[in-house]
Amino acid sequence: MNNMSQKGIWISTLVTVIIVIGIIVLVMWGIPTYRVWSSEMAGRAELAQAEFNKQIIAVEAQARLEAEKLNADAEIERARGAAEAMYLVQDALSETYIRYLWVRLMAESENIIYIPTEASLPILEIRDR
Repeated sequence: MNNMSQKGIWISTLVTVIIVIGIIVLVMWGIPTYRVWSSEMAGRAELAQAEFNKQIIAVEAQARLEAEKLNADAEIERARGAAEAMYLVQDALSETYIRYLWVRLMAESENIIYIPTEASLPILEIRDR
């Protein structure tokens, strides 16, 4: 029985050594393989993020372009309105009406005081005394 028990111990030791060697081989193969796989996944994630950022930039640029086109259209409409207004009032403009508009503009400003003088020339500078 002694011989049988030594044989069983030897077999269990041999199986343990084979299992340990197998685990070591598996770890030596698995770690580099995992690193390669992990790097590949990280690269794919970065690529996907870069594509997403590129799409965001394209959409923002398109939105800015559309906004600028709308601003240009609005500016054209303002110019047309101003031109039409000038055309409509060009016959109605007289020296008196222009002077009235100037006085009204001066009245809207808080810092300017209009004082009528000879020949309707404004006093442009008043010094504190």
